[in-house]
Amino acid sequence: MSSGAREREKVFVERCKGANGLDKVVLREVRGSSAEVYLYGGQVTSWKNEYGEELLFVSSKATFKSPKAIRGGIPICFPQFGSHGSLEQHGFARNRFWSIDHDPPPFPTNSGNKAFIDLILKPSEEDSKIWSHSEVRVEGLETLDYLDNLKGRERFTEQGDAITFESEVDKIYLSTPTKIAILDHERKRTFVLRKDGLPDAVVWNPWDKKAKAISDFGDDEYKHMLCVEAACVEKPITLKPGEEWRGRQELSAVPSSYCSGQLDPRKVMQGG
Repeated sequence: MSSGAREREKVFVERCKGANGLDKVVLREVRGSSAEVYLYGGQVTSWKNEYGEELLFVSSKATFKSPKAIRGGIPICFPQFGSHGSLEQHGFARNRFWSIDHDPPPFPTNSGNKAFIDLILKPSEEDSKIWSHSEVRVEGLETLDYLDNLKGRERFTEQGDAITFESEVDKIYLSTPTKIAILDHERKRTFVLRKDGLPDAVVWNPWDKKAKAISDFGDDEYKHMLCVEAACVEKPITLKPGEEWRGRQELSAVPSSYCSGQLDPRKVMQGG
C-alpha cells in the first residue's frame, strides 16, 4: 500500500448527531487535528490542533436550538452584518439549516490528505420574501471614483471587485473605460456596453421603497431592471462655433458563465 493511500485512510469525515440532536459533521486529519461543523447555521463549533487543544470559543450557555444562533465558533453573517440592513441581527444564514453539497464546484486546495466538507444554503420562499437581492453584477467600474447622489453627490472610490445590488443605488462613475459589462447570472447572459465620447457612467436602481414612491413605476419592477448608461457629467462638453462632438453607445448581449462570472472570452475580451 502506498503512503498516499495510507494517509487517505487516516482522513475522517463523519456525519453524526450533536447537541440537542442537531446534525453535525466531524472532520479529522492525518496529523490528528479535527473540526466540527453544525449543519444548523453552517457553523464551525470546534477546531482542535494535533495536540487536542481547542482553538475556538463556544459559550457554555450556547443553546444549540433553533431559531437562536449558536453563541461562539465561526458564524456566517449573511446577507448583512450586525444591524446594517433591514433583516434580523447578522442576517438569517446563521440560523438556517444547511445541506451537504455532494456535487460542489472544484476547489484547488483539496487533496487526499485533507478532511473537508462542502455545505450549501439553498434558497427558500421564506427567505426570498424578507430579502430582496439581485443576481446581476456590473464589471469594469472597480476602483473608480464616483459621485453618490444618495449622499449629496459626495465623492467616493469603489472598493468591491464588482458592483452588486442589495439596496438603492444612484451613482455617477467618473472616467470610466470604454467597455462595461452587466452580468445577469440568472439568465446566464451578459450585456456589454461600449461607448465613445462619454467618459462617465450612471448606475441606478430605486429598490423597494423608492419604487413604491414613483408614480409611473411598478412596486416590484426594481427587481427586473438596472439602469447603466453612458454619460458626460463631471466635465460638461463646451463647443465653440464650428466645433463638433460625437458620442456613441453600443449595447450587445453575449453568453456568460454563472460559475466563473466571466465574459465569454471568444466574443468579448478579444474586442470583436
